[in-house]
Amino acid sequence: MSNESRNTIFIGKKPLMAYVTSTLIQLANLPAVYIKARGLSIGRAVDVAQIIARKTENAGYSIGEIKIGSESLESQDGRTRNVSTIEIEVKRNNL
Repeated sequence: MSNESRNTIFIGKKPLMAYVTSTLIQLANLPAVYIKARGLSIGRAVDVAQIIARKTENAGYSIGEIKIGSESLESQDGRTRNVSTIEIEVKRNNL
């Protein structure tokens, strides 16, 4: 398993707290974790990052760099569609 896949959480349709828990487990071992989402899951990715940053302020986690963009995907009917993407860095503060 590559290092990039270990420090990346892909947001989908699971319950919100499943992603929060997964991110916190990764942050216990790594200095930074990237939360990635696209399309309708972007709001859930923002929620995950906000929960970690606000609820664990005393633990020393904060939101770092945020990247937004779009990807071209082929829909089921064969047309090309642009889908929005987001990547949010959640990092451990160096206290």
